[in-house]
Amino acid sequence: MNIQSNFSLQKLNSFGFLSHAEYFVSVENEHDLLNAIEFANQKKMPWQVLGSGSNVVLQDFLPGLTIHMAIFGKKLVSESATHFYIDCGAGENWHEFVKWTIEEGYPGLENLALIPGTTGAAPIQNIGAYGAEAASMIDSVEVLDTKLVLETQANTEVDLNIQQNWQVIPKEECAFAYRDSIFKRDLQAYVVTQVRFAIPKKWQANLSYAELANYFLDNKSPSAQDIFDAVVMIRSKKLPDPALLGNAGSFFHNPIVDLATYTQLKEKFTGLVSYPAPDLLGEKQFKLAAGWLIDQCGLKGYRVGDCGVYEKQALVLVNHGTAKGSEMLALANHIKQTVLEKFGVTLSQEPNNLP
Repeated sequence: MNIQSNFSLQKLNSFGFLSHAEYFVSVENEHDLLNAIEFANQKKMPWQVLGSGSNVVLQDFLPGLTIHMAIFGKKLVSESATHFYIDCGAGENWHEFVKWTIEEGYPGLENLALIPGTTGAAPIQNIGAYGAEAASMIDSVEVLDTKLVLETQANTEVDLNIQQNWQVIPKEECAFAYRDSIFKRDLQAYVVTQVRFAIPKKWQANLSYAELANYFLDNKSPSAQDIFDAVVMIRSKKLPDPALLGNAGSFFHNPIVDLATYTQLKEKFTGLVSYPAPDLLGEKQFKLAAGWLIDQCGLKGYRVGDCGVYEKQALVLVNHGTAKGSEMLALANHIKQTVLEKFGVTLSQEPNNLP
């Protein structure tokens, strides 16, 4: 285990913030991960796990140990009459994994193409786009239970205890919701190490998202590859490449409101962009387009120093050069306050703050 000090994280966060970790280690297997957390616990220092850094806002300095997730590997482990079961390591690039599933003949994840980040982040955020969510294809999630690590810390025979520290949590116990899960609610309770997907053998094109349906008006039976290519093209036009302009994709969730709030907003703002959301206890709900709300506040293209709102998509905040995490959060707060004052709607942040 190679622990480094004062390690630059600039290349490990898609915003490109100039952040440094007090201590840093990259873990490639379960043994490394367990040893890294035990090391931090023994030294009584804080620790945090970092994947590709595509959904985080890093501060200038991360105290304690930053653990970089680099557990790789993907394979078909079994199949039933109805599903393919595929395991994927938490460190695998999500887009490349989606591409691989289609190439190998396991279509179903194509609507989630080009979402930045690692596979391990997929269940944490319950990532979603273009009418699909990761939760619909997840069978179970393998995690390191950090409570068990503390309980077995006194035992120095790590090999004897390593299996005792891991759990496989079935989908039904993951409490998946819109961009949410039990893993997100407490980022240090569980560390995701592997995800098992259940891909239906009976594939059906998912064109429920209006923009995608419009794209295929002249093609009534697109293939999974067609949809994959379309999603990549559409996303590429709307979202900036982090390698060219630092960003974390969508910075805000699309807020969900009840029928009464929706009705009031629709009467006052006739152009309100919204979509039906899953009912809650039988009550109708509506998802509002956060990008539209921000745009209507005149904030598309808005800039403070090197922090800005992307000129082509108001839902995306960008780093034009040397912005800091604290400065980006200040801009985000300004946006939330402006939207609240105009619409009475509270926006919530999608990327996690580290530390």
